Amino acid sequence: MRAIVFTLLSFIAVLSLISGILVGSVDAGLGDLMDTLHGKENMKGYIILNVRMPRTLGAFFGGAALAVSGLLLQTYFRNPLAGPYVLGISSAAAFGVALYILAGIGAGYGIVGAAFAGSAIATVLILYIAARVRSAVTLLIAGLMLGYVFSAFERILITLAESEKVHEFVLWTFGSFSGITWDDLRVLFTLSIPVFVLTFLLSKPLNAMLLGEDYARSMGVDVRLLRIAVVATSSFLASLVTAFSGVVAFIGLATPHIARLLFRTSDHRILTPATILLGASIAVLCDVVARALLSPIELPVSVITSIFGAPIVIFLVMRRKRV
Repeated sequence: MRAIVFTLLSFIAVLSLISGILVGSVDAGLGDLMDTLHGKENMKGYIILNVRMPRTLGAFFGGAALAVSGLLLQTYFRNPLAGPYVLGISSAAAFGVALYILAGIGAGYGIVGAAFAGSAIATVLILYIAARVRSAVTLLIAGLMLGYVFSAFERILITLAESEKVHEFVLWTFGSFSGITWDDLRVLFTLSIPVFVLTFLLSKPLNAMLLGEDYARSMGVDVRLLRIAVVATSSFLASLVTAFSGVVAFIGLATPHIARLLFRTSDHRILTPATILLGASIAVLCDVVARALLSPIELPVSVITSIFGAPIVIFLVMRRKRV
């Protein structure tokens, strides 16, 4: 049965990639895609090759990265509402971009560099705390507080900034995969694949963590080392995606729940690959809807992920309570 579900998820992932490449304000068909792959040069081929392919593949790897980040944090904190941004990563990235756009600091690094620098600072702080506390709840609260601090500094900058710059900053916070280039994609691919492999290798200790830290210790798991590994990998994945696409909501929160519902298991040897396929497909499909729904006007992808993601999370949480 699981093999059938994995086959269906793989099929949906391929379909989402094809739709991401073909759907947009300029009509394109499978023939145009094949012509592009065979090197035929025309306007549609240029759009497919240089705009839609990097954008779609960026959404694919970005969605997978957010979903894996959410899975790791929900397992470690044993909290169904934990997501990639619960440790203050998005607030720190937003603060970095606010410094760049609103205050003109770090102009040589661009929005991606500013977002990644902000996220990196938050990641270092969280790792420092993770190495010194024993309780997952303490770490979670520390992450939430860090987020509030970065948000407070961001709002100070917004209060003092010009309205045009505030508008540019707000658009970034909505999230979009539209600015991803082939160079960005190489970075996403090169850095995210090893983390996916590492997450799969952590399946056994993560399974033990589902029954609590004491049980994990009794099974020989180094809980402190696992805590640092989970915080480092989840924060790194969230930072990576946020730097290139802004804040994309709900994919990291909702996708692990959908994977558990489909496979009816908490085994990370199953959940990790399932979450990668689901997160990638959902991100691409939401990006397609965002650009096609009011075409040629394009909606922020977080609008679509929130509209679809919020009801799913409410349903899953209510269902969990009944169980």
